[in-house]
Amino acid sequence: MIENRLSDYLDHMLEATKLAYCYVEGMPKEDFMADTRTQQAVIMNLIILGEAATKLIKDYSEFLDQYPDVPWRSMKGMRNRIAHGYFDINLDTVWETVQMSLPQLLERLPDMLEAAEKQK
Repeated sequence: MIENRLSDYLDHMLEATKLAYCYVEGMPKEDFMADTRTQQAVIMNLIILGEAATKLIKDYSEFLDQYPDVPWRSMKGMRNRIAHGYFDINLDTVWETVQMSLPQLLERLPDMLEAAEKQK
């Protein structure tokens, strides 16, 4: 039997999403492109996000089916591309992800976390 870690994974995702987003909030793209420290902080949180998504896909697919508009496989794929091709990271893609995808995820994750808590 799998221990129910659904809420834990969603909580990790929420925290990583908040951190990655706040690191660049109000920062122009040019500043991000010149700031290695911020790049690495954001990338690390994208890895955490993708790792949690990978665990959810593996162990909680029925729950994820309730949220077909969330790009679960894309998160997993980005994590794999970052983790296995670290020297080939496309910073434009990282920037676009943080600017376009993370705000949407920040809107959705609290409700998903609440739904997961009710399943316990």
